[in-house]
Amino acid sequence: MGAAASGTDETSGPATAGRVWLPEPPEVYDDLPAGLAIDVYDGRSDPPATIGEVAFYVPPYMGAPHTVEIIADMPRLEVVQTLTAGVENVRPFVGPGVTLCNARGVHDASTAELGVGLIIASLRGFPDFVRAQDEHRWAAGRRDSLADKRVLVVGYGAIGRALERRLEPFECSVVKVSRTPGEGVAGMDRLPELLPTADVVVLLLPLTEQTHGLVDAKFLSRLKDGALVVNLARGPVVDTDALLAELTAGRLRAALDVTDPEPLPAGHPLWDAPGLLLSPHVGGNTSAFVPRGRRLVSAQLRRYAAGEPLVNAVAGAY
Repeated sequence: MGAAASGTDETSGPATAGRVWLPEPPEVYDDLPAGLAIDVYDGRSDPPATIGEVAFYVPPYMGAPHTVEIIADMPRLEVVQTLTAGVENVRPFVGPGVTLCNARGVHDASTAELGVGLIIASLRGFPDFVRAQDEHRWAAGRRDSLADKRVLVVGYGAIGRALERRLEPFECSVVKVSRTPGEGVAGMDRLPELLPTADVVVLLLPLTEQTHGLVDAKFLSRLKDGALVVNLARGPVVDTDALLAELTAGRLRAALDVTDPEPLPAGHPLWDAPGLLLSPHVGGNTSAFVPRGRRLVSAQLRRYAAGEPLVNAVAGAY
């Protein structure tokens, strides 16, 4: 999963559309513009021979590294449209003059759903219930409620707004932090004073030089005993060793949809860390993703073919 880029803008497409590579057959997309030269590249077979002609490329969702690295071999490339919100793995291969667009809006609902699920499951002890059921053991007892808790959303953007809407019925308070503060949204410089007040911290930051390792030992030490850390962003936003130390001590709890390293190797200490709930980077990978992703691609190709501005263009330090 993952977190939406916040620095996005519109950019104009060309007057004449070039060759397009899609991860799925064009028949699955509605209302594609007529006259496009389209090839299918899903990353599981050899790339089409038209690599030198590609102008608009949609890499396969969560594809192998070579499906992104191949961008460097496309001399006529004009647009890369990802199906992910985060683009940190794509940016190094996108050259000057190439427009990079992300999938902002496609994963908001699914990622927010998972966020609520991880929070509820962790606070109410669902993993313990599953283990007890496997052991035919009646695990009664009092658990935490989300009601009356304070949830601190770090990296408040499109997904954060979707999460906030879904949290409202649970009678908790939501405190919002963003790199771009505004009305009702605090700046990152307020974190030292806000962290000690949070019962739940939800991370929705993109991975940048500034956010890499942001959640370190000092960050975690500011949290109250028993606080829950939920990472829906990128694994390296969290210092894994620092989090492991807090989990092992039993002071904090965590729910992670992303890890560092990822995929998490067998035998890694996170697997057995107390108070930890893991999901395998599935924040956006739901039934809602497929139609929403296809609609985005179709709409972008219509804009591109007509020479109209593209949406979700990643600008600046996303």
